[in-house]
Amino acid sequence: MVGSANLNIMIKAARKAGRSLVKDFREVENLQVSMKGAGDFVSKADIAAENILKEELLGARPTYGWLAEEGGVIEGEDPTRRWIVDPLDGTTNFLHGLPHWAVSIALEHKGKIVAGVIYDPAKDEMFFAEKGEGAWMNDMRIRVSSRSRMIESIFSTGLPFGGRSDLPATLQDLARLMPACAGVRRWGAAALDMAYVAAGRYEGFWERRLNAWDMAAGIIIVKEAGGFVQPLNPEGSILSDGEVICANEPIFDQFAKVIRG
Repeated sequence: MVGSANLNIMIKAARKAGRSLVKDFREVENLQVSMKGAGDFVSKADIAAENILKEELLGARPTYGWLAEEGGVIEGEDPTRRWIVDPLDGTTNFLHGLPHWAVSIALEHKGKIVAGVIYDPAKDEMFFAEKGEGAWMNDMRIRVSSRSRMIESIFSTGLPFGGRSDLPATLQDLARLMPACAGVRRWGAAALDMAYVAAGRYEGFWERRLNAWDMAAGIIIVKEAGGFVQPLNPEGSILSDGEVICANEPIFDQFAKVIRG
């Protein structure tokens, strides 16, 4: 696929940040790690990757705004466009030597996500999409799963850690969902969970208390792969509320009914 100039900038930036992260991942035991909060860590590798992304993305588009996990918010001269970036989604996996983490970049235009890239350097899988252009992994077009029976379907989510207040709600979700499906996976990287829904590896995904940078790229990749993406509260907003549910079309209504109770 030949993408737009912006998409090519995003892919190039993700690969460059990914190379930096892979080098540090090989020496994960030697990384200096500081604690930000319960179960929430930031590493030198994370900050270095964000600096690379900022240099690449804002260097190419200096008027765009910026929203990222470590660097916070930068108001751009162009108020209609901003980058939404997670330099290392799956930090805990990374720090434990588990090869399941990603670089996530989204481009927002007038409040809508118009392009997204999720790059898994450990597996060299680049998921990306632009509005109206379909979803891709590397050079292969991807589509959501065609399964229509809940009992044959696999779903993914994140499990609250460190005493978070949303644990009871998630346990209730699991109690309703697990008897009705083929399995639930918790792999610890929301961006890759959404990419896997887009690629047909999972039938659906849901999670609470996410940040905008965890979900932004995944939203458009799932939609362009033919999936449905909604806030958990149908009247809410995905990025503002930090809650999302997505699935293929045949499963979505059944899945959403179970999760929404």
